[in-house]
Amino acid sequence: MAAQPQQLLTNFALRFNSLPAPRKMGLAAALAASIALIVGLLLWSSTPEYKVLFSNLSEKDAGTITASLQQLNAPYKTEAGGTLLVPADQVYDLRFKLAAQGLPKGGAVGFELMDTPTLGMTQFQEQVAFQRGMEGELARTVQALAPVESARVHLAIPKPSVFIRDKQMPSASVLVNLHPGRSLDPGQVQSIVHLVSSSVPELSPNNVTVVDQAGNLLTNKSDSNAARGLDASQLDYIRQMEGYYAQRIEAIVSPIVGAGNVKAEVRADLDFSESEATSESYKPNPTPDAQAIRSQQSVEDINTSNNPAQGVPGALTNQPPGPATAPLNAAPGANAGPNVVPGQPAGGNSSRKENTTNFELDKTIRHTKEPLGRVKRLSVAVVVNYKAGAKDENGISAKPTPLTPVELQQINNLVRESMGFSQQRGDTVNVVNAAFTDSKVELDIPLWKDPDNVAMAKSLLKNLLIFGLAFYLVFGVLRPILRDMVKPPEPEKSDEELAEEAGEGGGEHHGSDGHAPTDTYAEILAKVREFAKADPKVTADIVKEWMAKE
Repeated sequence: MAAQPQQLLTNFALRFNSLPAPRKMGLAAALAASIALIVGLLLWSSTPEYKVLFSNLSEKDAGTITASLQQLNAPYKTEAGGTLLVPADQVYDLRFKLAAQGLPKGGAVGFELMDTPTLGMTQFQEQVAFQRGMEGELARTVQALAPVESARVHLAIPKPSVFIRDKQMPSASVLVNLHPGRSLDPGQVQSIVHLVSSSVPELSPNNVTVVDQAGNLLTNKSDSNAARGLDASQLDYIRQMEGYYAQRIEAIVSPIVGAGNVKAEVRADLDFSESEATSESYKPNPTPDAQAIRSQQSVEDINTSNNPAQGVPGALTNQPPGPATAPLNAAPGANAGPNVVPGQPAGGNSSRKENTTNFELDKTIRHTKEPLGRVKRLSVAVVVNYKAGAKDENGISAKPTPLTPVELQQINNLVRESMGFSQQRGDTVNVVNAAFTDSKVELDIPLWKDPDNVAMAKSLLKNLLIFGLAFYLVFGVLRPILRDMVKPPEPEKSDEELAEEAGEGGGEHHGSDGHAPTDTYAEILAKVREFAKADPKVTADIVKEWMAKE
Protein backbone atom coordinates (compact mmCIF):
# COMPACT_ATOMS: atom_id res chain seq x y z
CA MET A 1 0.00 0.00 0.00
CA ALA A 2 1.37 3.41 -0.98
CA ALA A 3 2.37 5.72 1.79
CA GLN A 4 0.20 8.72 2.58
CA PRO A 5 1.53 12.20 1.67
CA GLN A 6 1.63 13.17 5.34
CA GLN A 7 3.72 10.11 6.13
CA LEU A 8 6.07 10.91 3.23
CA LEU A 9 6.57 14.44 4.51
CA THR A 10 7.22 13.12 8.00
CA ASN A 11 9.77 10.64 6.71
CA PHE A 12 11.43 13.38 4.66
CA ALA A 13 11.70 15.66 7.68
CA LEU A 14 13.18 12.90 9.84
CA ARG A 15 15.72 11.88 7.23
CA PHE A 16 16.66 15.50 6.48
CA ASN A 17 17.21 16.27 10.15
CA SER A 18 19.42 13.23 10.53
CA LEU A 19 21.78 14.42 7.75
CA PRO A 20 24.96 16.33 8.58
CA ALA A 21 25.10 20.07 7.91
CA PRO A 22 27.17 19.93 4.64
CA ARG A 23 24.77 17.45 3.11
CA LYS A 24 21.81 19.56 4.16
CA MET A 25 23.30 22.61 2.38
CA GLY A 26 24.13 20.65 -0.76
CA LEU A 27 20.67 19.12 -0.89
CA ALA A 28 19.01 22.50 -0.44
CA ALA A 29 21.16 24.03 -3.20
CA ALA A 30 20.38 21.19 -5.59
CA LEU A 31 16.67 21.48 -4.91
CA ALA A 32 16.71 25.25 -5.38
CA ALA A 33 18.69 25.07 -8.65
CA SER A 34 16.45 22.38 -10.04
CA ILE A 35 13.28 24.23 -9.18
CA ALA A 36 14.66 27.50 -10.62
CA LEU A 37 15.68 25.79 -13.84
CA ILE A 38 12.33 24.09 -14.23
CA VAL A 39 10.46 27.35 -13.61
CA GLY A 40 12.73 29.18 -16.07
CA LEU A 41 12.09 26.59 -18.75
CA LEU A 42 8.36 26.83 -18.20
CA LEU A 43 8.44 30.61 -18.41
CA TRP A 44 10.69 30.53 -21.46
CA SER A 45 8.43 28.10 -23.27
CA SER A 46 5.30 30.05 -22.37
CA THR A 47 6.69 33.54 -23.19
CA PRO A 48 5.45 34.76 -26.63
CA GLU A 49 7.96 35.81 -29.30
CA TYR A 50 8.29 39.57 -29.64
CA LYS A 51 8.91 41.37 -32.94
CA VAL A 52 9.53 44.99 -33.88
CA LEU A 53 6.42 47.08 -34.19
CA PHE A 54 8.15 50.39 -34.97
CA SER A 55 11.76 51.53 -34.76
CA ASN A 56 13.59 54.88 -34.73
CA LEU A 57 10.57 56.59 -33.23
CA SER A 58 10.75 60.10 -31.90
CA GLU A 59 10.04 60.61 -28.23
CA LYS A 60 6.68 62.18 -28.99
CA ASP A 61 5.57 59.33 -31.27
CA ALA A 62 6.87 56.69 -28.84
CA GLY A 63 4.89 58.21 -25.95
CA THR A 64 1.71 58.45 -28.03
CA ILE A 65 2.00 54.88 -29.31
CA THR A 66 2.67 53.40 -25.86
CA ALA A 67 -0.40 55.21 -24.51
CA SER A 68 -2.48 53.73 -27.33
CA LEU A 69 -1.07 50.24 -26.66
CA GLN A 70 -2.02 50.54 -23.00
CA GLN A 71 -5.56 51.47 -23.99
CA LEU A 72 -5.66 48.43 -26.28
CA ASN A 73 -4.34 46.18 -23.43
CA ALA A 74 -1.55 45.01 -25.74
CA PRO A 75 1.74 43.86 -24.16
CA TYR A 76 4.84 45.66 -25.42
CA LYS A 77 8.51 46.12 -24.71
CA THR A 78 10.76 49.11 -25.31
CA GLU A 79 14.37 49.10 -26.44
CA ALA A 80 17.00 51.71 -27.07
CA GLY A 81 16.75 53.76 -30.25
CA GLY A 82 12.99 54.29 -30.09
CA THR A 83 12.10 50.65 -30.80
CA LEU A 84 8.82 49.07 -29.69
CA LEU A 85 8.34 45.30 -29.52
CA VAL A 86 5.00 43.49 -29.42
CA PRO A 87 4.01 39.80 -29.64
CA ALA A 88 4.70 38.41 -33.08
CA ASP A 89 1.10 37.38 -33.68
CA GLN A 90 -0.17 40.92 -33.00
CA VAL A 91 2.29 42.99 -35.07
CA TYR A 92 0.14 43.59 -38.16
CA ASP A 93 -3.11 43.92 -36.24
CA LEU A 94 -1.61 46.62 -34.02
CA ARG A 95 -0.07 48.40 -36.98
CA PHE A 96 -3.47 48.64 -38.67
CA LYS A 97 -5.13 49.93 -35.51
CA LEU A 98 -2.42 52.52 -34.92
CA ALA A 99 -2.48 53.59 -38.57
CA ALA A 100 -6.20 54.31 -38.18
CA GLN A 101 -5.21 56.75 -35.43
CA GLY A 102 -2.59 58.39 -37.65
CA LEU A 103 0.35 56.88 -35.79
CA PRO A 104 3.23 57.16 -36.08
CA LYS A 105 3.41 60.69 -37.41
CA GLY A 106 7.03 60.28 -38.40
CA GLY A 107 8.37 62.83 -35.98
CA ALA A 108 7.78 65.61 -38.54
CA VAL A 109 4.91 68.04 -38.57
CA GLY A 110 3.44 69.22 -41.81
CA PHE A 111 0.94 71.84 -42.85
CA GLU A 112 -1.25 70.89 -39.89
CA LEU A 113 0.67 73.63 -38.10
CA MET A 114 -1.42 76.07 -40.09
CA ASP A 115 -4.71 74.46 -39.03
CA THR A 116 -4.74 76.20 -35.66
CA PRO A 117 -3.76 79.84 -36.17
CA THR A 118 -2.74 81.77 -33.11
CA LEU A 119 -3.91 85.29 -32.45
CA GLY A 120 -1.11 87.79 -32.30
CA MET A 121 1.26 85.72 -34.47
CA THR A 122 3.86 87.89 -36.13
CA GLN A 123 4.86 87.71 -39.75
CA PHE A 124 8.17 86.10 -38.79
CA GLN A 125 6.36 83.39 -36.82
CA GLU A 126 4.04 82.74 -39.73
CA GLN A 127 7.02 82.38 -42.06
CA VAL A 128 8.77 79.98 -39.67
CA ALA A 129 5.60 77.90 -39.30
CA PHE A 130 5.17 77.74 -43.07
CA GLN A 131 8.79 76.67 -43.52
CA ARG A 132 8.42 73.98 -40.84
CA GLY A 133 5.30 72.71 -42.53
CA MET A 134 7.03 72.64 -45.90
CA GLU A 135 9.99 70.70 -44.46
CA GLY A 136 7.67 68.20 -42.79
CA GLU A 137 5.63 67.62 -45.94
CA LEU A 138 8.77 67.09 -48.01
CA ALA A 139 10.14 64.67 -45.40
CA ARG A 140 6.92 62.64 -45.50
CA THR A 141 7.05 62.53 -49.29
CA VAL A 142 10.66 61.32 -49.31
CA GLN A 143 9.77 58.64 -46.74
CA ALA A 144 7.31 57.20 -49.25
CA LEU A 145 10.25 55.77 -51.21
CA ALA A 146 10.75 52.07 -50.53
CA PRO A 147 14.43 52.17 -49.44
CA VAL A 148 13.90 55.16 -47.13
CA GLU A 149 12.91 54.44 -43.55
CA SER A 150 12.83 58.06 -42.36
CA ALA A 151 13.94 61.44 -43.68
CA ARG A 152 14.51 65.00 -42.60
CA VAL A 153 14.53 68.07 -44.82
CA HIS A 154 16.12 71.44 -44.02
CA LEU A 155 15.32 74.47 -46.16
CA ALA A 156 17.39 77.65 -46.26
CA ILE A 157 15.10 80.25 -47.79
CA PRO A 158 16.60 83.78 -47.81
CA LYS A 159 14.55 86.91 -47.41
CA PRO A 160 13.30 88.38 -50.67
CA SER A 161 15.14 91.51 -51.81
CA VAL A 162 14.16 94.16 -54.33
CA PHE A 163 17.79 94.52 -55.39
CA ILE A 164 18.90 91.96 -57.94
CA ARG A 165 22.51 92.21 -56.85
CA ASP A 166 21.64 91.23 -53.27
CA LYS A 167 19.32 88.40 -54.26
CA GLN A 168 20.25 84.96 -52.85
CA MET A 169 18.99 81.62 -54.09
CA PRO A 170 17.42 79.09 -51.66
CA SER A 171 19.07 75.77 -50.84
CA ALA A 172 17.97 72.48 -49.26
CA SER A 173 19.53 69.57 -47.38
CA VAL A 174 17.96 66.10 -47.14
CA LEU A 175 19.02 63.43 -44.64
CA VAL A 176 17.68 59.95 -45.43
CA ASN A 177 17.77 57.00 -43.04
CA LEU A 178 17.72 53.86 -45.17
CA HIS A 179 16.43 50.44 -44.24
CA PRO A 180 19.13 47.88 -43.34
CA GLY A 181 20.62 46.39 -46.47
CA ARG A 182 18.95 48.92 -48.80
CA SER A 183 20.55 51.68 -50.87
CA LEU A 184 19.55 54.45 -53.27
CA ASP A 185 20.67 54.25 -56.87
CA PRO A 186 21.68 57.45 -58.72
CA GLY A 187 18.29 57.65 -60.38
CA GLN A 188 16.46 57.65 -57.05
CA VAL A 189 18.84 60.28 -55.67
CA GLN A 190 18.11 62.51 -58.66
CA SER A 191 14.39 61.92 -58.09
CA ILE A 192 14.71 63.22 -54.52
CA VAL A 193 16.73 66.20 -55.73
CA HIS A 194 14.19 67.19 -58.39
CA LEU A 195 11.27 66.49 -56.05
CA VAL A 196 12.61 68.95 -53.48
CA SER A 197 13.71 71.55 -56.02
CA SER A 198 10.33 71.47 -57.75
CA SER A 199 8.52 72.04 -54.45
CA VAL A 200 10.37 75.22 -53.47
CA PRO A 201 10.22 78.31 -55.70
CA GLU A 202 13.52 79.31 -57.37
CA LEU A 203 15.34 76.32 -55.86
CA SER A 204 17.86 74.90 -58.32
CA PRO A 205 18.64 71.16 -58.31
CA ASN A 206 22.31 72.07 -57.93
CA ASN A 207 21.51 73.59 -54.51
CA VAL A 208 20.01 70.36 -53.10
CA THR A 209 22.24 68.06 -51.04
CA VAL A 210 21.27 64.48 -50.10
CA VAL A 211 23.12 62.61 -47.33
CA ASP A 212 22.45 59.16 -45.82
CA GLN A 213 22.60 58.16 -42.14
CA ALA A 214 26.25 57.10 -42.48
CA GLY A 215 27.29 60.57 -43.63
CA ASN A 216 27.81 59.55 -47.27
CA LEU A 217 27.20 62.31 -49.79
CA LEU A 218 24.77 60.95 -52.37
CA THR A 219 24.75 64.01 -54.63
CA ASN A 220 27.89 65.13 -56.45
CA LYS A 221 28.53 68.83 -56.61
CA SER A 222 30.03 68.93 -60.07
CA ASP A 223 31.31 71.64 -62.35
CA SER A 224 29.60 73.17 -65.37
CA ASN A 225 30.53 70.25 -67.62
CA ALA A 226 29.05 67.84 -65.11
CA ALA A 227 25.89 69.92 -65.01
CA ARG A 228 25.56 69.21 -68.73
CA GLY A 229 25.80 65.50 -68.06
CA LEU A 230 29.46 64.88 -68.86
CA ASP A 231 31.02 64.05 -65.54
CA ALA A 232 28.46 62.02 -63.64
CA SER A 233 27.11 60.05 -66.58
CA GLN A 234 30.27 59.80 -68.69
CA LEU A 235 31.30 56.39 -67.37
CA ASP A 236 27.76 55.04 -67.62
CA TYR A 237 27.50 56.23 -71.21
CA ILE A 238 30.78 54.52 -72.11
CA ARG A 239 29.55 51.27 -70.54
CA GLN A 240 26.30 51.51 -72.46
CA MET A 241 28.11 52.02 -75.74
CA GLU A 242 30.51 49.13 -75.10
CA GLY A 243 27.64 46.85 -74.08
CA TYR A 244 25.65 47.90 -77.15
CA TYR A 245 28.44 46.99 -79.57
CA ALA A 246 29.24 43.74 -77.73
CA GLN A 247 25.57 42.73 -77.85
CA ARG A 248 25.39 43.41 -81.59
CA ILE A 249 28.49 41.31 -82.25
CA GLU A 250 27.28 38.36 -80.15
CA ALA A 251 23.82 38.56 -81.70
CA ILE A 252 25.15 38.23 -85.25
CA VAL A 253 27.75 35.54 -84.52
CA SER A 254 25.68 33.35 -82.16
CA PRO A 255 23.45 31.85 -84.89
CA ILE A 256 26.59 30.55 -86.61
CA VAL A 257 28.54 29.08 -83.71
CA GLY A 258 25.65 28.51 -81.28
CA ALA A 259 24.48 30.30 -78.16
CA GLY A 260 27.12 30.58 -75.48
CA ASN A 261 29.97 29.83 -77.88
CA VAL A 262 31.01 33.45 -78.52
CA LYS A 263 32.16 36.18 -76.17
CA ALA A 264 32.81 39.77 -77.24
CA GLU A 265 34.40 42.65 -75.41
CA VAL A 266 34.49 46.21 -76.75
CA ARG A 267 36.56 49.14 -75.60
CA ALA A 268 35.16 52.45 -76.82
CA ASP A 269 37.24 55.60 -76.86
CA LEU A 270 34.74 58.45 -76.80
CA ASP A 271 35.32 62.18 -77.13
CA PHE A 272 33.27 64.22 -74.69
CA SER A 273 34.75 67.59 -75.64
CA GLU A 274 32.31 70.16 -77.00
CA SER A 275 33.42 72.30 -79.92
CA GLU A 276 31.81 74.77 -82.32
CA ALA A 277 33.37 76.22 -85.48
CA THR A 278 32.22 78.81 -88.07
CA SER A 279 34.05 79.16 -91.42
CA GLU A 280 33.51 81.52 -94.40
CA SER A 281 35.18 80.69 -97.73
CA TYR A 282 35.22 82.35 -101.21
CA LYS A 283 35.86 80.66 -104.53
CA PRO A 284 37.58 82.29 -107.54
CA ASN A 285 35.27 84.29 -109.84
CA PRO A 286 33.73 82.05 -112.50
CA THR A 287 32.70 83.09 -116.00
CA PRO A 288 29.87 85.65 -116.27
CA ASP A 289 27.49 83.16 -117.80
CA ALA A 290 27.98 80.85 -114.77
CA GLN A 291 27.47 83.58 -112.16
CA ALA A 292 24.28 84.67 -110.52
CA ILE A 293 23.31 88.32 -111.07
CA ARG A 294 22.77 90.18 -107.83
CA SER A 295 21.67 93.56 -109.32
CA GLN A 296 21.65 95.24 -112.75
CA GLN A 297 21.33 98.94 -113.68
CA SER A 298 20.94 100.38 -117.19
CA VAL A 299 20.97 104.15 -118.16
CA GLU A 300 20.22 105.45 -121.69
CA ASP A 301 20.40 109.21 -122.59
CA ILE A 302 19.42 110.35 -126.17
CA ASN A 303 19.39 114.11 -127.23
CA THR A 304 17.82 114.91 -130.68
CA SER A 305 17.62 118.77 -130.52
CA ASN A 306 19.92 121.15 -132.51
CA ASN A 307 21.05 123.35 -129.69
CA PRO A 308 17.69 124.82 -128.78
CA ALA A 309 17.50 127.52 -126.24
CA GLN A 310 17.95 125.94 -122.98
CA GLY A 311 17.88 127.05 -119.45
CA VAL A 312 15.81 129.54 -117.56
CA PRO A 313 15.26 132.84 -119.24
CA GLY A 314 17.53 135.46 -117.81
CA ALA A 315 20.68 137.44 -118.16
CA LEU A 316 23.02 134.50 -118.23
CA THR A 317 20.94 132.64 -120.77
CA ASN A 318 20.89 135.55 -123.24
CA GLN A 319 24.65 136.07 -123.16
CA PRO A 320 26.64 135.12 -126.26
CA PRO A 321 28.63 131.89 -126.22
CA GLY A 322 32.22 131.99 -125.08
CA PRO A 323 35.27 131.45 -127.19
CA ALA A 324 35.86 128.08 -128.75
CA THR A 325 38.11 125.71 -126.87
CA ALA A 326 38.90 123.37 -129.74
CA PRO A 327 41.98 123.98 -131.96
CA LEU A 328 41.39 125.80 -135.16
CA ASN A 329 42.89 123.09 -137.31
CA ALA A 330 41.02 120.19 -135.84
CA ALA A 331 41.33 116.84 -137.43
CA PRO A 332 38.32 115.35 -139.10
CA GLY A 333 36.14 113.61 -136.57
CA ALA A 334 37.59 115.52 -133.64
CA ASN A 335 35.32 117.07 -131.08
CA ALA A 336 34.30 120.45 -132.42
CA GLY A 337 32.85 121.66 -129.21
CA PRO A 338 29.90 121.00 -127.06
CA ASN A 339 26.87 119.38 -128.67
CA VAL A 340 28.87 118.65 -131.81
CA VAL A 341 28.91 115.10 -133.11
CA PRO A 342 31.54 114.09 -135.64
CA GLY A 343 30.16 113.54 -139.09
CA GLN A 344 27.06 115.62 -138.37
CA PRO A 345 26.41 119.27 -138.73
CA ALA A 346 26.69 121.41 -135.69
CA GLY A 347 23.71 121.09 -133.41
CA GLY A 348 22.92 117.43 -134.44
CA ASN A 349 21.47 114.50 -132.24
CA SER A 350 23.51 112.85 -129.33
CA SER A 351 23.13 109.49 -127.49
CA ARG A 352 24.62 107.96 -124.23
CA LYS A 353 24.15 104.44 -122.75
CA GLU A 354 25.35 103.01 -119.36
CA ASN A 355 24.88 99.41 -118.15
CA THR A 356 26.00 98.23 -114.63
CA THR A 357 25.75 94.55 -113.58
CA ASN A 358 26.62 93.25 -110.05
CA PHE A 359 27.30 89.51 -109.72
CA GLU A 360 26.94 87.43 -106.50
CA LEU A 361 30.10 86.29 -104.77
CA ASP A 362 30.61 82.51 -104.46
CA LYS A 363 30.79 82.50 -100.61
CA THR A 364 30.27 79.55 -98.23
CA ILE A 365 29.53 79.95 -94.49
CA ARG A 366 29.73 76.75 -92.44
CA HIS A 367 28.81 76.42 -88.72
CA THR A 368 29.85 73.10 -87.20
CA LYS A 369 28.98 71.83 -83.68
CA GLU A 370 30.49 68.49 -82.73
CA PRO A 371 28.18 66.20 -80.70
CA LEU A 372 29.10 65.02 -77.21
CA GLY A 373 30.35 61.48 -76.82
CA ARG A 374 31.28 60.84 -80.42
CA VAL A 375 33.22 57.67 -81.11
CA LYS A 376 36.91 58.23 -81.69
CA ARG A 377 38.07 54.62 -81.77
CA LEU A 378 36.75 51.10 -81.18
CA SER A 379 38.77 48.09 -80.09
CA VAL A 380 36.95 44.76 -80.34
CA ALA A 381 38.09 41.38 -79.04
CA VAL A 382 36.05 38.28 -79.92
CA VAL A 383 36.68 34.71 -78.81
CA VAL A 384 34.83 31.84 -80.50
CA ASN A 385 34.58 28.33 -79.11
CA TYR A 386 35.69 25.22 -80.99
CA LYS A 387 33.09 23.34 -82.97
CA ALA A 388 31.49 20.53 -81.00
CA GLY A 389 32.38 17.08 -82.26
CA ALA A 390 29.72 14.85 -83.76
CA LYS A 391 28.32 12.00 -81.71
CA ASP A 392 28.88 8.44 -82.79
CA GLU A 393 26.35 5.62 -82.72
CA ASN A 394 27.04 5.06 -79.01
CA GLY A 395 26.21 8.68 -78.17
CA ILE A 396 29.80 9.62 -77.38
CA SER A 397 30.83 13.06 -78.61
CA ALA A 398 34.04 13.41 -80.55
CA LYS A 399 36.76 15.86 -79.59
CA PRO A 400 35.95 19.53 -80.45
CA THR A 401 37.65 20.84 -83.58
CA PRO A 402 38.83 24.38 -84.37
CA LEU A 403 37.22 26.53 -87.04
CA THR A 404 38.67 26.61 -90.52
CA PRO A 405 40.43 29.78 -91.74
CA VAL A 406 37.53 30.46 -94.09
CA GLU A 407 34.98 30.29 -91.24
CA LEU A 408 37.17 32.44 -89.06
CA GLN A 409 37.47 35.04 -91.82
CA GLN A 410 33.70 35.06 -92.29
CA ILE A 411 33.21 35.74 -88.60
CA ASN A 412 35.83 38.49 -88.77
CA ASN A 413 33.98 40.15 -91.63
CA LEU A 414 30.67 39.95 -89.79
CA VAL A 415 32.21 41.55 -86.71
CA ARG A 416 33.63 44.39 -88.79
CA GLU A 417 30.30 45.10 -90.43
CA SER A 418 28.28 44.93 -87.21
CA MET A 419 30.59 47.34 -85.37
CA GLY A 420 30.91 49.78 -88.25
CA PHE A 421 34.64 49.29 -88.72
CA SER A 422 36.47 52.44 -89.82
CA GLN A 423 40.09 52.42 -90.91
CA GLN A 424 40.28 56.21 -90.59
CA ARG A 425 39.35 56.07 -86.91
CA GLY A 426 41.97 53.41 -86.27
CA ASP A 427 39.52 50.67 -85.21
CA THR A 428 40.96 47.24 -84.43
CA VAL A 429 39.34 43.79 -84.45
CA ASN A 430 40.84 40.60 -83.05
CA VAL A 431 38.95 37.30 -83.45
CA VAL A 432 40.40 34.27 -81.66
CA ASN A 433 39.26 30.67 -81.91
CA ALA A 434 39.88 28.70 -78.69
CA ALA A 435 38.29 25.87 -76.71
CA PHE A 436 36.07 27.07 -73.87
CA THR A 437 36.47 25.55 -70.44
CA ASP A 438 33.42 24.37 -68.56
CA SER A 439 32.73 27.24 -66.20
CA LYS A 440 29.56 25.74 -64.76
CA VAL A 441 30.71 24.64 -61.35
CA GLU A 442 27.97 23.55 -59.02
CA LEU A 443 28.83 24.33 -55.47
CA ASP A 444 27.83 21.35 -53.39
CA ILE A 445 27.62 22.88 -49.94
CA PRO A 446 27.68 20.24 -47.20
CA LEU A 447 24.76 20.15 -44.84
CA TRP A 448 26.93 21.11 -41.92
CA LYS A 449 28.07 24.29 -43.77
CA ASP A 450 24.64 25.46 -44.84
CA PRO A 451 23.84 28.65 -42.83
CA ASP A 452 20.21 27.63 -42.35
CA ASN A 453 21.17 24.20 -41.12
CA VAL A 454 23.82 25.65 -38.82
CA ALA A 455 21.30 28.05 -37.27
CA MET A 456 18.76 25.24 -36.86
CA ALA A 457 21.40 22.97 -35.33
CA LYS A 458 22.45 25.66 -32.86
CA SER A 459 18.87 26.23 -31.77
CA LEU A 460 18.20 22.50 -31.49
CA LEU A 461 21.42 21.93 -29.55
CA LYS A 462 20.57 24.70 -27.14
CA ASN A 463 17.13 23.26 -26.49
CA LEU A 464 18.54 19.75 -26.09
CA LEU A 465 21.11 20.97 -23.57
CA ILE A 466 18.48 22.78 -21.56
CA PHE A 467 16.06 19.88 -21.50
CA GLY A 468 18.87 17.38 -20.98
CA LEU A 469 20.10 19.30 -17.96
CA ALA A 470 16.57 19.55 -16.62
CA PHE A 471 16.01 15.84 -17.16
CA TYR A 472 19.23 14.98 -15.34
CA LEU A 473 18.39 17.26 -12.40
CA VAL A 474 14.91 15.84 -12.06
CA PHE A 475 15.54 12.14 -12.61
CA GLY A 476 19.21 11.90 -11.75
CA VAL A 477 19.42 14.12 -8.69
CA LEU A 478 16.03 15.05 -7.29
CA ARG A 479 14.30 11.72 -7.77
CA PRO A 480 16.94 9.55 -6.01
CA ILE A 481 17.32 12.08 -3.22
CA LEU A 482 13.60 12.38 -2.68
CA ARG A 483 13.15 8.60 -2.90
CA ASP A 484 15.75 8.04 -0.19
CA MET A 485 14.47 10.90 1.91
CA VAL A 486 10.87 9.73 1.98
CA LYS A 487 11.80 6.22 3.15
CA PRO A 488 10.94 5.55 6.79
CA PRO A 489 14.01 5.72 9.06
CA GLU A 490 15.39 2.31 10.11
CA PRO A 491 15.01 1.54 13.83
CA GLU A 492 18.18 1.53 15.89
CA LYS A 493 19.54 -1.98 16.60
CA SER A 494 20.25 -3.18 20.10
CA ASP A 495 23.62 -4.49 21.30
CA GLU A 496 22.47 -8.11 21.09
CA GLU A 497 21.42 -7.68 17.43
CA LEU A 498 24.70 -6.03 16.54
CA ALA A 499 26.62 -8.84 18.33
CA GLU A 500 24.59 -11.46 16.54
CA GLU A 501 25.21 -9.87 13.13
CA ALA A 502 28.89 -9.61 13.89
CA GLY A 503 29.01 -13.26 15.01
CA GLU A 504 27.24 -14.43 11.87
CA GLY A 505 29.58 -12.52 9.65
CA GLY A 506 32.73 -13.71 11.37
CA GLY A 507 31.71 -17.39 11.54
CA GLU A 508 30.67 -17.31 7.98
CA HIS A 509 34.21 -16.69 6.80
CA HIS A 510 36.48 -17.89 9.58
CA GLY A 511 35.02 -20.36 12.03
CA SER A 512 38.22 -20.57 14.08
CA ASP A 513 38.02 -16.92 14.80
CA GLY A 514 34.44 -17.10 15.97
CA HIS A 515 33.27 -16.16 19.40
CA ALA A 516 30.95 -17.72 21.89
CA PRO A 517 27.38 -16.49 22.07
CA THR A 518 27.99 -15.51 25.63
CA ASP A 519 30.66 -12.94 24.73
CA THR A 520 29.81 -9.36 25.49
CA TYR A 521 29.63 -6.61 22.86
CA ALA A 522 32.97 -5.13 23.98
CA GLU A 523 34.68 -8.47 23.68
CA ILE A 524 33.21 -9.06 20.24
CA LEU A 525 34.27 -5.58 19.11
CA ALA A 526 37.82 -6.14 20.39
CA LYS A 527 38.05 -9.42 18.53
CA VAL A 528 36.79 -7.84 15.34
CA ARG A 529 39.41 -5.12 15.59
CA GLU A 530 42.15 -7.66 16.14
CA PHE A 531 40.93 -9.65 13.16
CA ALA A 532 40.84 -6.55 10.95
CA LYS A 533 44.39 -5.68 11.90
CA ALA A 534 45.63 -9.21 11.36
CA ASP A 535 43.94 -9.80 8.00
CA PRO A 536 42.71 -6.54 6.38
CA LYS A 537 42.09 -8.14 2.98
CA VAL A 538 39.59 -10.61 4.34
CA THR A 539 37.96 -7.83 6.33
CA ALA A 540 37.53 -5.80 3.18
CA ASP A 541 35.95 -8.74 1.39
CA ILE A 542 33.50 -9.24 4.25
CA VAL A 543 32.49 -5.57 4.13
CA LYS A 544 31.98 -5.77 0.34
CA GLU A 545 29.67 -8.75 0.77
CA TRP A 546 27.67 -6.90 3.39
CA MET A 547 27.30 -3.95 1.08
CA ALA A 548 26.26 -6.22 -1.76
CA LYS A 549 23.55 -7.77 0.37
CA GLU A 550 22.23 -4.38 1.31
